[in-house]
Amino acid sequence: MRRIYSGGKRGEGHRLQQQLRRVRRPDPAVFRLGPSDPNLTGVAGLVGLGVYLRKIGLDRQLHELFGALKTSPRVVYPMGAQLRLLLDAFAVGETRVFGVEGLASDPLFVHLAGGVIPSIDTLYDDLNRFDEEALFRLEALMSEQGLARVSGMRRPPGTFVHLDVDTTVTPVDGEHEGALPGPNPRFHGRPSFHPMLARIAETDTVVGAQLRPGDTGFGDEDVPMVRRWVARARKTLHKSLELCVRMDAGGDCAALIRALNGERVFYILKARVTPDLYAAVLQAADWKTTDEDANGAPIRQVTEVRFSRQVWAGLEPNVRVIAVRSLERQGKQLPLFDGLDWTVQVFLTNRPDDADDIAWDYDGRAGIEALLADLKGFSGIGQASCYGFHANHAAFLLKLLAFNLLDRYVHTMHPELPRWRTGWRRRTLLCCPGRLSRSGRGRKLHLPPGSPLGRVFLE
Repeated sequence: MRRIYSGGKRGEGHRLQQQLRRVRRPDPAVFRLGPSDPNLTGVAGLVGLGVYLRKIGLDRQLHELFGALKTSPRVVYPMGAQLRLLLDAFAVGETRVFGVEGLASDPLFVHLAGGVIPSIDTLYDDLNRFDEEALFRLEALMSEQGLARVSGMRRPPGTFVHLDVDTTVTPVDGEHEGALPGPNPRFHGRPSFHPMLARIAETDTVVGAQLRPGDTGFGDEDVPMVRRWVARARKTLHKSLELCVRMDAGGDCAALIRALNGERVFYILKARVTPDLYAAVLQAADWKTTDEDANGAPIRQVTEVRFSRQVWAGLEPNVRVIAVRSLERQGKQLPLFDGLDWTVQVFLTNRPDDADDIAWDYDGRAGIEALLADLKGFSGIGQASCYGFHANHAAFLLKLLAFNLLDRYVHTMHPELPRWRTGWRRRTLLCCPGRLSRSGRGRKLHLPPGSPLGRVFLE
């Protein structure tokens, strides 16, 4: 039960049933309003998170990387402190810069911010200071935190570690720079952004991200960026492990395949079923049955298709084309045989292992959809706070950085917690009640009994 990890009591239904007692709710009208306590906080977990982030040197990195964006001797709010304030706000669940207004009444949040919360107009102006170079550094910092757990990963030699790349659509309201109508399967013609992200499947952390205008699709101009993500992840991995890139049909791109071959990594890409590929699948005859129903009839078959696009000329190693047809899985319906409702999926790969294993391995890419839902629902990556594109890009990267930092904090300081999504992590470790007090030796934070935050201070 989740309440065990958050310090809550288990239900006592069996004991009360033996005593023939029923739970009765008290009358809330009997409560009287006591004197206000200015020392109460609802985000006590920010102290533990702040202790950990300072320990890993994040505050110093923010000042070193972005301090030059505000260099006047009359600066009141240094850039590093502003970014740190926004990271705290995004970590506890705010999805817009405007949410800082609500946190300005919390004494702990104010104290951690330096004793005063700046105007949100100041925060907007600071986000607008980001240029291409600053965004590049911020994306690299976000990726560094996402790869922190990958560097210590130890698995049997030759094991695949998967880098999943995907795009998503984030519709926005208002006239934001770069919010343009584009390929939106749900809201046709609505202005939106079209960000692209990369994650390491084994850690479920974001290791690459780019906010793009809404009318942008994946093409050759995105290949250098994906290659940079791949090279960064490959450099972090232990030399005994292999990196495998997985992507949907947008990855059926000769420039991308050449780039992945140049980085000497493996890939599994979903193929675009063009008419010539469709004809090659229809002509395939050596289907291998890998699963049968109770009557012994095949329900899943796989084959390697002899097919090559003209744009693949000169690619080394050669692209393997694998087709999987099934009566149970979702795919493109092709009339391969009369009377049978086969659905077919086709994959492009350079992996030498069994074709059926490769097809099953691609299914693990579905985890990035759950991650995108988490990032949209709990981190608000679809919420645009500013009108400038670079400012929204900076806020987008800060939200992803907060996500990676919280993930690293949980796995380092609270390894006993299950692999919950962001909402439960935030509820258990950050948005916790507490009370501030002050004595001759400094400040104290009083936590509820059984709170898991105590171990951060004990260590």
